[in-house]
Amino acid sequence: MRLVITGVAIAGAAALAWGEWLNWRWSRALVGNSVGAAEAVVVLGYRNPQATANFVNRWRVRAGIRSITADSARGTRVIFSGGATSSGAAEAQLMADYAKSVLEFAGTVLLEDQSRTTWENITNVIPLLEDVDRIKIASQSAHALKARAYLRRQRPDLAERLVRADDYRPGEWMIAKPLLALYGLWMLRGLKADERKTSL
Repeated sequence: MRLVITGVAIAGAAALAWGEWLNWRWSRALVGNSVGAAEAVVVLGYRNPQATANFVNRWRVRAGIRSITADSARGTRVIFSGGATSSGAAEAQLMADYAKSVLEFAGTVLLEDQSRTTWENITNVIPLLEDVDRIKIASQSAHALKARAYLRRQRPDLAERLVRADDYRPGEWMIAKPLLALYGLWMLRGLKADERKTSL
């Protein structure tokens, strides 16, 4: 019995470590070291049928806000991206409302409220990224990587400005990370090998 318990504990620890490592790796793929004062943080929405931001979108907003570089806060725009939900409100608007009313964020906010897919998220935010020096995309690690890969496909010149967002932190979501890793592997199945590399 003791051996069974030990085996289960080892398997559980291995699963947690695997999930942590894979999410860490994804958070560092397709990002570079672009510099400059003008920064954009793109926060991607998640399906939100209720009239206020759901748990996932609230976390994504917090990750986006904490991704703002302190020394360039005045030159940073936060772009919330996500179209209308079954509640009638756009995900972008719900996230912006949460950022302003709950997190008391007073910085520059832009809304992209038409997209329904990750590909459309990127297509529709591109006009808002043309004049920035650095681009950060905030979401769960696999989803953010997918969005970065899409930006690379659509506008490789803008993809050269991608840098890491602060949407991966060791231990955060730890219990869920093995499941997020499994879901991420499924989500990223269409990416090419060079779209998973750890630098641009």
